[in-house]
Amino acid sequence: MSWAALRVACCVLALTPLAYYVVVLIAAWRFFLGSTHAAVLIEKPAPPVSLLKPIYGVDRETYENYASFCKLRYSEYEILFCVSDESDPAIPVIQQLIADFPDRDVRLLIGSERLGVSDKVNKLCRMVREAKHDILVVTDSDVRVAPHFLLPIVGAFERSETGAVTCLYRGLTDGGFAANLEALGNSTDFAAGVLVSWLFAPVNFMLGACMATTKQHLAEIGGFESMVDYFSDDYELGNRIAAKGHRVELIPQAVSIVYPNQTFGEALRHQLRWNLSIRFSRPGGHFGLLFTQALPLAILGALAAPTFATSVAFIAAYLILRFASAWAIAVRGMRDELVRREFWLLPVRDAFAFIVWVVSFFPQRIIWRGQQFEVRDKKLVAVPPSKS
Repeated sequence: MSWAALRVACCVLALTPLAYYVVVLIAAWRFFLGSTHAAVLIEKPAPPVSLLKPIYGVDRETYENYASFCKLRYSEYEILFCVSDESDPAIPVIQQLIADFPDRDVRLLIGSERLGVSDKVNKLCRMVREAKHDILVVTDSDVRVAPHFLLPIVGAFERSETGAVTCLYRGLTDGGFAANLEALGNSTDFAAGVLVSWLFAPVNFMLGACMATTKQHLAEIGGFESMVDYFSDDYELGNRIAAKGHRVELIPQAVSIVYPNQTFGEALRHQLRWNLSIRFSRPGGHFGLLFTQALPLAILGALAAPTFATSVAFIAAYLILRFASAWAIAVRGMRDELVRREFWLLPVRDAFAFIVWVVSFFPQRIIWRGQQFEVRDKKLVAVPPSKS
């Protein structure tokens, strides 16, 4: 290939993420402003709901996160917490919650049968058996919700074709630089990819921060028991329900993830684990992230451009489209105050994301809760301590 042809190829490659951001803008407009995804109003008495929360240790502002679920504007629901054992530091927080909200149906379960490698899914198996109600809503321990949280979720089940419901999430941080970098990615990168996927095909996955289904639909796929060894239980749950012919509904409501006070290295490791989950569950999608790396490709296009004006155009187009798409999704759509305040950090976030993506091609093991795992055929296989 000649030098001229190589420069043309670099310029064409640099255009792909710019085209991607245009598609993101279209997806954001259709998702948040379109009429097809308006919440379905419940005309009959609202059905009762079981909220399932698998717990491992405490997070930042744990009590406030849990308490947000006790303040829901909904007629009847229960909250089930499940911890691994009696030494879990979250137990006193849950006990305080039960004392502070005596009118709420809150139960604490201690321990779960070890059915597989995933401690979270083992807990979900027990909680489903203990749950009183048919509609099940699973949320992570670091999730915080608004009082109207349950209404659009339950409303989506009014459609007979709905088998599962999930939603996007934004970040709440303590203002730390590393946490801000990671949280910005949720609303501006991850959410963008989800909406582009939604635009072109029916959703066939769930987002782990919030997953809702019913006991009937869960039983059709073999329950959580069929997923106890899988790395990406959220992807598996949505994919299997969709494979049964049911609709996985992505609703235009966002929950909040409360990020810990973390170092840059901790943020990098967390983002690396997220990239690895994509690589192991959807290898094609992981490689395709190349075409969303607008900052490095814009720089490549600027370096390969035949004129100075063209070089400036590449950088200007990147900045304009990047900021516009982030604003459309995060600020206008998800009401993310962090993105509104820290808008200027987006190019830094993009550089960070590119480094993590490149690094994610190399690890062959996952470190989770202090344990090393290999991923074989999307399943977690624990690495014995002697081989770690």
